[in-house]
Amino acid sequence: MSNPTENSPVAQPDPIPAPTGIVVGIDGSDQSNCALVWAAREAKLRKLPLHLVTAYTVPIFAASGLDGGYATVDDDVIRQGAEAVLREAAAKVAHLEVEVDARVENGDAAGVLLEMSETAELLVFGSRGRGGFIGRLLGSVSSALPAHSKCPTVTVPLSCAARLGEAGPDTAPPREIEAVITVGVDGSDQARYAVLVAAEEAERAGVRLRIICAVQPYTGSLAWMPAPVDREALFAEIQTQLDAGEAWLRNHFPKLPIEVRLVEGSAVEVLVKASETSQLLVMGTRGRGGFAGMLLGSTTDGVRHHAKGPVMVVRDREDPRQDDRSAFGPLLQA
Repeated sequence: MSNPTENSPVAQPDPIPAPTGIVVGIDGSDQSNCALVWAAREAKLRKLPLHLVTAYTVPIFAASGLDGGYATVDDDVIRQGAEAVLREAAAKVAHLEVEVDARVENGDAAGVLLEMSETAELLVFGSRGRGGFIGRLLGSVSSALPAHSKCPTVTVPLSCAARLGEAGPDTAPPREIEAVITVGVDGSDQARYAVLVAAEEAERAGVRLRIICAVQPYTGSLAWMPAPVDREALFAEIQTQLDAGEAWLRNHFPKLPIEVRLVEGSAVEVLVKASETSQLLVMGTRGRGGFAGMLLGSTTDGVRHHAKGPVMVVRDREDPRQDDRSAFGPLLQA
């Protein structure tokens, strides 16, 4: 076959459409397998396509010979290995009968996934990989994913293996999982949007919604305050706001079973404990120091790193359903 000339244009392959369903990062590790199974079940529940993605960069090693220079790893070899991992992943969830596509991307894993988050509905990944792309992704870089993703993200820890049917013979039996989705709140606008997303998720799954507000216990760390804290008055004020928020939420989700809990304790510890038996834990990315203190922001990272179940992190965005919140009672004033 003759080589193409300037007068005979070469047909270019059609670009791969941007993902519009649920994107899950795959590297073949046990952690990414847990994320895969969770994401596939969620895709089936939402009736959305599932996009399996792995990304890599070709490493370059300094040559040790006297001639200097660099040695590169064959790109084709790495790509073939990545494609094999994706084929195995697709076969693993084939029985769920969800629409699946798989793609290998050349580039920084975090950058690839963040770009896909612009069109995807959900971005899912494991908590820690085995040196594959998720291994890098969920190191220092992964902390930026929930904060910068354009869509909600879900972190699925390896401790979910038993509840997802991915546990080995030596794994402890799974804890009993309640038919509940839990969301942490602190009175901020960001938390209210997370509550709306959590309510949608609970309604879709046919389970109840549990709203938890954790108030930091009084310790010596509050000694700088100009006057003693009236704990009873503080709790009463927060409870009034929670009651108003519950009434507002029931107005938008009249058929959804809702329970609200106001507890004293570290937000990280309370929510990590809740993750053990909740189907999903939902949090916002960044609070404003609402009535429960710094629940969101650094607390979100603390919960994600220690959670025993899937954690969804929701970036703040405007939602018209928040416009009528003040009509139902007092709320936090910025």
